[in-house]
Amino acid sequence: MTEPIMSPSMDPELRACLANLARTPQLLIACDYDGTLAPIVTDPAKAAPLPETVAALRALATLPQTKVAVISGRALRDLAALSRLPSEIHLVGSHGSEFDVSFTHALTPEQVTLRDKIYAAVADLVRDKEGVRLEPKPAGIAVHTRTAPRDVAAEVLAAIQAGPGSWDDVQSTEGKEVVDLSVMTTHKGTALDALRSQLGASAVLFIGDDVTDENAFAHLHGPDMGIRVGEGETLARHRVDDTEDVAHVLADLLQIRRGWLYGEQSVLIERHSMLADGAANALVTPDARITWMCHPKPDSGALFADLLGGTTAGHFTVEPVGGGLPLGQRYRHETMSVETRWSGLTVTDWLDRTHLEAGDAHSTTLVRELSGNGTARVTFAPRPEFGSLPVRLQPLGDGLLMLGYNEPLVLRAPGVEWEVTSDGQNDTATATVDLTAFGGHVALEMRCGSNDLSDSALPVGERREGSEAHWRDWAAKLNLPRLKRDMVMRSALALRALCYEPTGAILAAATTSLPEDLGGVRNWDYRYCWFRDGAMSARALVELGSLPEAERFLKWCAGVLESTGGHPEWLSPLYTIDGGSLPPEGIIDTLPGYAGSRPVRVNNNANKQVQLDVFGPVADLVAAVADLRGRLTDFEAEVILAMADAVERRWHEPDHGIWEAPQPPRHHVYSKVMCWFTIDKAIQLADRHGLPRKESWAGLRAAIAENVLEHGWDENLRTYTAAYGEPDLDAATLWIGLTGLLDPADQRFIDTVEATEAALRSGSAVYRYKRDDGLPGVEGGFLICAAWLIESYLKIGRRADAEELFTQLIDQAGPTGLFPEQWDPLAERGLGNHPQAYSHLGFVHCALLLDA
Repeated sequence: MTEPIMSPSMDPELRACLANLARTPQLLIACDYDGTLAPIVTDPAKAAPLPETVAALRALATLPQTKVAVISGRALRDLAALSRLPSEIHLVGSHGSEFDVSFTHALTPEQVTLRDKIYAAVADLVRDKEGVRLEPKPAGIAVHTRTAPRDVAAEVLAAIQAGPGSWDDVQSTEGKEVVDLSVMTTHKGTALDALRSQLGASAVLFIGDDVTDENAFAHLHGPDMGIRVGEGETLARHRVDDTEDVAHVLADLLQIRRGWLYGEQSVLIERHSMLADGAANALVTPDARITWMCHPKPDSGALFADLLGGTTAGHFTVEPVGGGLPLGQRYRHETMSVETRWSGLTVTDWLDRTHLEAGDAHSTTLVRELSGNGTARVTFAPRPEFGSLPVRLQPLGDGLLMLGYNEPLVLRAPGVEWEVTSDGQNDTATATVDLTAFGGHVALEMRCGSNDLSDSALPVGERREGSEAHWRDWAAKLNLPRLKRDMVMRSALALRALCYEPTGAILAAATTSLPEDLGGVRNWDYRYCWFRDGAMSARALVELGSLPEAERFLKWCAGVLESTGGHPEWLSPLYTIDGGSLPPEGIIDTLPGYAGSRPVRVNNNANKQVQLDVFGPVADLVAAVADLRGRLTDFEAEVILAMADAVERRWHEPDHGIWEAPQPPRHHVYSKVMCWFTIDKAIQLADRHGLPRKESWAGLRAAIAENVLEHGWDENLRTYTAAYGEPDLDAATLWIGLTGLLDPADQRFIDTVEATEAALRSGSAVYRYKRDDGLPGVEGGFLICAAWLIESYLKIGRRADAEELFTQLIDQAGPTGLFPEQWDPLAERGLGNHPQAYSHLGFVHCALLLDA
């Protein structure tokens, strides 16, 4: 994200505080008018705001989560006519007595009588007084003495203070050469409080120049910020000289906040590469910035959340001192290590498996090896718990110690000299590393879960070779297709990297809240294990000849099933990677989201839904594992029997479906098909591998099929639709033929494929549906849906169309071979969480089908 271009004369402390304030979730910017937005002039009727100030205020008011107000001692009508500010900017007149177009409180008859009495008394006092001007207001009167001789001004002020200004129930407020008398006990501080409450502001910036503005400064607290314009004692922490400086402050605030809200420099989602060790994972940008990493588990709070909040949310960056774009980035062959190359500098990033292989899943070591003959600049800015915990960095021995977090963390970097700076809340460490002086190689080791800065027993090179050998040895055992072999290998490695070895769970994706609609609210947390997604991922690896991931996943499933107390029909669609229930969904409102896509969510409310389709993929996985191994284990038999029992009890119910839309349950065709699929696989396992067979299964399978074929078909549309009696289409309905419930040669399946193509395919993108799902915005095409359509094309004999769409699917991968969840065919960019298991398993399956 680009840094703002600020006024050269701006105080450094003011600059830092302004940058922090710009990143508050709900910001209110409130300013006085005369002497702040408009220069003080002899004739108050000619006080006009600076054009630059108006432009900045107008632009700030149009930003999301940003409100702007002007609080003045002038009467509201006078303020509105003189300022000519747009309606997006709230106007408050008479020191808080008037809000926008009406009083906050109507005057009582007694107050009206007192106001009129004040009018008459003041008029008598100033009659024939040279240069004194009266400004009647709805709740009182202002007496201006700016153009009066000094002795006359003093005489008038003394007379008012001794007269009506001293009366009961009259509030007297003195400003610069003006005294305001009001029958309402308000001031700018109470007005600011009212605005804060009404607009839901989490922080306030107030700028003012007058004695009356001190009331507003006195009501600031917490993250609020006050700026006094000009001389004089003040409660504000910051000061600028004049209205031109105010224009600079507002322009700089606009630039920082706009960049923070919209993420103007956001890296394309699909261009991120993932590091992994079998438990932890991290994302690195094409220019070697660690932009995302959670600790101690993938579904824990983020240590680096630059991906969702910019640099202030935490990052770990290496770059050449001279700048410039990298020459390229790639994975080291058949590993999860990433190399980023500039001329004279190569950064090799990897996660050390030593801890995991020793049985310590709580610790993670990120290693960044710098090699070459250039000079690198390193910036280390950890921000635990999505940046919510202030941290300190202490140089100590051969590295840095992080303080302020209950998880120990150190950065080992022998010989590197660090400069630690603070923005008032968090420390950032920077260093310049001349690789020539280090013999051409420097290793930076971030050790999470440890405060040990001593040297490791094994050299860095040996540990990297051991970690990379793990991935290469695993990859060497795969049965890869000839078609796009290297890309299938990368997809297989990505799926393997999403497997959480300590428990057997498989993540749906490595991230949270990457948007399905850029700038919108379709942002979800996928760092958990769905029965459906996990089973499909393991199934793809079984297709490639790897069993261990499926076996571990099924043991995880068995553990979760056991927790239901014999009631598998009570299963949630997803669980934590430890097999526990998810806490309630929450929002990290201090993060602006990727490219301004808010809110940033943690946890996922879909765990409370009913999704009856989840049993089908698990049954399919059990059958595939048994077929490859040649037998069925006892616990796998228990899993399939539990799934079949759950289907028997609940298949006839409506559910929320595969896509988890926040809408009432329906009788989804896909869910019914998956219930049929579960029983069909159970029968196959009974026939092939001796699974104890229930007499009811055959009749149940036939009953579900008859129900789906009759009620899912729409005769007018000539297609199977998303749900019984509903006209909307859904790409998941293609599974009616992909499972074999309906013979793919049946004209009804052919019609369904063609209807799906016509309604849901747009160029290279295949949408899951296009109905109103109750959420604003338009999402991209789902890569998994494109994979289903490719398989459907093959089923009905349209191989050329399948090959064409497969080629388009390949083009949606990032430069290092990773796929996002979705694709925007118009902007030609990825959307959704990344890397996405669905997308990779779909690609693997299609490559195997087309290679046959």
